[in-house]
Formats: sequence, C-alpha cells, structure tokens
Amino acid sequence: MPLPPPLSDEQRKDALQKAAAARKKRAELKEQLKSGRTTLKELLDRTRDEVVGKMKVSTVLESLPGVGRVRARKIMERLDISDSRRMRGLGAKQKEHLLDEFARR
Repeated sequence: MPLPPPLSDEQRKDALQKAAAARKKRAELKEQLKSGRTTLKELLDRTRDEVVGKMKVSTVLESLPGVGRVRARKIMERLDISDSRRMRGLGAKQKEHLLDEFARR
C-alpha cells in the first residue's frame, strides 16, 4: 500500500489543532458523565456527532459513576459488545441493553 503524500506544514498544523480539539471535547464529555451532568442515554442519542461517535464504548462506560475498567469490561462481555466497539457502531439492541443495564442501578 503506497504511503500518502506528506502533509504541508499548514496541513499538519490544522490536523494537530483538530485532534487537540477532539481530545478536549472527549475529556469534557467524560467529565460530564462522571459528574452526572449528562447521561448515557443523552450520549447514545448523539452518536451522529463526530466526537461522540468515535468514542470507545469502554471509555464511556468507565466514565460513569461507580463503573471502573473491570466492571465496564464485564458488562460489555455480558452484552456481547466488542472491546473495540465505538459509540457509532452500536446496534439498536446493544444500545437498548446498555440503557437497561444502567437503568437498574
């Protein structure tokens, strides 16, 4: 597979700024989840948003209050959600099962 052409300094700068903005937005969303200012349902409804859609499901679950890395992995395993799944890639049934799981808490 041929390598893409090298980026110009301007293109590289733009790409770095875009990546930094996405990281900041993801961090803000995780903090909102942790503090309870936003809910899992609200995030699941926003999967068309570029930043939300590209977030890993495991990272989102780990950001919920009372859910750590181990519990998030167990929940995903039980609900048959791949470790590498991103929010945009969740099916309707998977979203429904996640919401049911956290409605019980």
